[in-house]
Parts: sequence; C-alpha cells; structure tokens
Amino acid sequence: MTRPRLTFRQWVGWTGLTIILVLAAAVAVWRGDILRAGLDPQVPFQTYTPPPAPDYGAPAAWALREARTPGAGPAAIFFVHSTTYDGGAEWNGPIGDRDADAYLSRVVLPNYAGPFARAGAISAPRYRQSSLYTRLTLREDAREARAFAWGDAAAAFDIWIANHPTGPIVLAGVEQGGDIVERLVRERVAPDPVLRRRLVAAYLIDVVAAADGLSPQVPACGRRDQVGCVVGWSPVGEGNDGAARRRLRRALVWDARGRLVDLGGRPALCVNPVTGSTDTGPVAARFHKGATNATGLEWGARPALMAREIATRCRNGLLRHTEPTTESFRETGSWADRRKSRPYNLFYGDIEADVQARLTAWQARSPA
Repeated sequence: MTRPRLTFRQWVGWTGLTIILVLAAAVAVWRGDILRAGLDPQVPFQTYTPPPAPDYGAPAAWALREARTPGAGPAAIFFVHSTTYDGGAEWNGPIGDRDADAYLSRVVLPNYAGPFARAGAISAPRYRQSSLYTRLTLREDAREARAFAWGDAAAAFDIWIANHPTGPIVLAGVEQGGDIVERLVRERVAPDPVLRRRLVAAYLIDVVAAADGLSPQVPACGRRDQVGCVVGWSPVGEGNDGAARRRLRRALVWDARGRLVDLGGRPALCVNPVTGSTDTGPVAARFHKGATNATGLEWGARPALMAREIATRCRNGLLRHTEPTTESFRETGSWADRRKSRPYNLFYGDIEADVQARLTAWQARSPA
C-alpha cells in the first residue's frame, strides 16, 4: 500500500511546526546566554560615556540618609547596596533608574540594611553601580565598570565620614557593595589610626574576598567580642558543590593597584555570621538566630525571624549552609532578579546580634 502524499499545505504546516519546536528547544538550552547577551552594552568601556555623577550634597543621591529607628544605638552605619540595575544600555546604572530603585527599596534595604537598624543611623548612597551584566562575565570591560562604581561610593564615604567626626562607625555592603566596602576598609580606614579605633566592624555580605588581601591593621574577626575587624562570607548550599567551584573559579578580588583580578586559588575569607568567628567546625542549626523574608516591608519595621533553621560551616573559604524548607525562602522574580541578591536574608538575626555584640564591646573599650 502506498502512503498518501502530503499536500503542499500539510508540508508547510509540518515544516513550520518543526521549526517552532527547534527554536523552542534552542531557547530552552541557551536561554541564559540569550538573555545575558541582551544585557551587553555592546560598546567598549574605554569609549563609553557614563551617566552623570551623583551630587552627594543632595538628598536624592542617598537611598537612606541618617535613617534612625526608635531606640537605635550610637553607631553611624555606611551601607553600600548590591546590584539592582540590569543593564542593556549602560555599563553603569544612572542615578534614579526607576526599576533599580524599586528593587533597592523593596528587596535590598529591608533584607540587608535592616539588620543594622538597631545599631544606629544608616546612610546608603546611590551610586553609578555596575550593571548585572558585569557580574555575569569576566571581560575586562566589566571589571573596569565595577572599578568605576567604587569611585562614586568612595566619594560618598568621604562626605559621610566628614559629617561623622567622632563615635563608632560600621561599614557594610552586599555583593558588589561588599566588594566596595572591602576596598574602602583597605584604602580609607586601615591607613588612618583614628578611623581604625572608631571602627566597630566591616561586613562583607555575599562576597568572595581574598583572606590574605585584608589589611593587617583591619584583620578578619576571629571572635564575636573583637572590634575593628572584618566579617565576610559568601554563602553556598551545603550540597551544591558545583556552585561552590564556579563561585571560587569566577571570583574577582582587588589587587594593590585597585584592579579586579582573579582570586586564582588564594584562600577566601569566611567569617561565619552565626558564630562571628573564623572557626571552620560545623555549627548546628540550634545556634542560628534567624532568617527572614523582609521583601516589601516598610523601612523601620522589624521582620519576624525564623531561628534554629540553618546549620553552617566555613569550608574552603565559603559559608556552606543547609537550605530552609519554608516557602518564604524560594527564588522568585525574573531571570535577572534571580541573579541578584536573594529576596530574603538567611542570617538577618545573626548579623543583627553580631553588630550589637561588637558595638557593646567597642563601647566597653571606648567609654568616652
């Protein structure tokens, strides 16, 4: 029996369906590469014209400016936010970008600046942050864009510290903000004996920093009652060894000339936020002081904490942790949003307790 021949219309239909299926499969396989390419500014950084610089004398240049909650402590806190600008047209985000500012106020500030609110007044500058694309590639252009962002934050810090000539100070940053804080500590705080005495601690949240790259004058915090030191960690799920290897392999750190270079097998910094120390032993979940999803919470409102949820340990320079099972701690949002700082903080209560303990220790040593 001979098979019936396809009509021209059927042939066109089947061909079209095949093309659609092939395209759908290609998008599924290379979706990340396609979306990443869409964020590429397509212009060399050397010929790129950055957006106008912020005026740190104006309120609009600050996401938070001396924000104080009732009963807050005496510290002045300088907080540098993480990546909120996707990119596409710019290597460095313009001040006042609506979508970037919305993510900053809705996700980053309540989850990551919030733990410091009880310690004192928080100031968080807006800056021409490097775009999300610069976190997804190791290109030299991306490294230069990230170094450029440091210049804005350093200018904001100089103005901020001039307005706080005395008293305890805390520096904190998340992701690229943490990179910036690490360099601020090395280039602004460490060479100045007065600032070193005033430093309660510097917090590098979700940052891979070279352990041997810290200034000897401002070392890693070895215990919770130590002051004038650095608390830094990069979290990875306990069972996610592939992500751990990728994170260390792709990590960029500052060199002595202010350039971002490969970590290159150097030991990474890990201070466990649950213990406030560099101990590498396992820490049971019963010591965990509280995770939270504070996304969308009004500034100044303290979120409910879920304690005794996360077991941790510092291993090979990364903070390995168990994953919570609660629905609140799930990645949500667009492809780009899922590559920014998590929309929840697994160590909110631990950071809050750590800064309070170090501030108390600082006050005991500097009663005046």
